[in-house]
Amino acid sequence: MKKIITLSLVIILIGTVVFAQNYKGKGRVIGFVYDEEQKPIEGVKVKLFSQLANDGFEVFTDAAGKWVAAWLRGGSWDLDFEKVGFEPRRISVEFHQYQRNPDITLTLKALEGLILTDELKKALTESNNLFAEGKYQEAITSYEAILLEYPDAYIINKNIGNAYFQMENYDKAEEYYQKVLEKDAESNDIKLAIGNCCANRGESEQALEWYGKISFDELKDPIVLYNIGTNYYNLGKIEDALKYYKRSVEIQENFEDGLYQLGLAYLALTRYKESLEVFEKYLKFDSETGRADQVKSFIDFLKTKIGG
Repeated sequence: MKKIITLSLVIILIGTVVFAQNYKGKGRVIGFVYDEEQKPIEGVKVKLFSQLANDGFEVFTDAAGKWVAAWLRGGSWDLDFEKVGFEPRRISVEFHQYQRNPDITLTLKALEGLILTDELKKALTESNNLFAEGKYQEAITSYEAILLEYPDAYIINKNIGNAYFQMENYDKAEEYYQKVLEKDAESNDIKLAIGNCCANRGESEQALEWYGKISFDELKDPIVLYNIGTNYYNLGKIEDALKYYKRSVEIQENFEDGLYQLGLAYLALTRYKESLEVFEKYLKFDSETGRADQVKSFIDFLKTKIGG
């Protein structure tokens, strides 16, 4: 089973990274960033980093929460979303050069209860830079030093947990996530993170127990909904998976991964008409990749089943 990655990583990242331009290609993508009340957030720094090129650049959101990135090469990209006063997020996305990339819609959660003094900002910047460079053990040591000096900044335990998560030490990651949960028992982000630890340990049932602690109506991120749905799908609980896949594409109608899995879920349930409709919609956003060829084969099969 494919491992889930963390989607919300560090408290705050400050500073500018200078990149070369090996990332350049023909691709383009548009995104939108909102707060938890679905209001646009202006001035969010979006850092795009091509894994293939080991290179990237930055853009910022406008008053409508919109950002645009052009001249992208194809392949896997890491995207970091940062703004003071909000919890940063990191997602990984596959970009295409010669076809339309789906819009990216993302929600940032406002930080609560942590006053960012200049000294704390500096310390966090240094720690987060270590994290961003993949020096996770050094980042952990640095975060722990911050906690010693600022014991009220309990949320930094989440940063430590994220570092252990990246090191695939899911037991230690969960240990630090639990420290945050002790202070904020209603944190959906932490419940999700613990669920992801369980999922990556192969404990699918426990993962679903943690995911089940999060109100379905509070789940607004299509990638989170997709990950939860996939856990249900892998356990053969297709009806449950369907609920999460459907919600993911309701939030982001051009979410290709969600559409693909939704079509498969309908197909597994022999709900052929709905499966056909979803797969045909998928081709509106992706008609040329290898997966699009699979979808076309599914469509041919489904038409024989329903006489279309």
